[in-house]
Amino acid sequence: AVLKKRLVKLVVNFLFYFRTDEAEPIGALLLEHCRITKEEENVFSISFIEEPERKYCFECDSEQQCQEWIEALKRASYEFMRRSLIFYRNEIQKMTGKDPLEQYGISEEARFQLGTHKQ
Repeated sequence: AVLKKRLVKLVVNFLFYFRTDEAEPIGALLLEHCRITKEEENVFSISFIEEPERKYCFECDSEQQCQEWIEALKRASYEFMRRSLIFYRNEIQKMTGKDPLEQYGISEEARFQLGTHKQ
């Protein structure tokens, strides 16, 4: 394994990485269908379902920073955001008796499809 020092920036569900001396990213990881794993005290990895043998490892300055990155990356996927939207939409509807997204033209059929979609 080759270790390289990189700066990273999380933007929605993309993890951009940069050389330490450049402003433009040299690459990005789309955080969908991936597994984030704590490897060591200050190290976590990202691997993808499509190519599980390839693993991207990241070393942090502290264990706390490592845990913060892991939690942020786990919340970054579209699938996580979708499940959160469905959960909170249902909770608000239970509390108020009204669908909070109805005013935006999202029908009951769409809510049902979102709630029953399986991968």
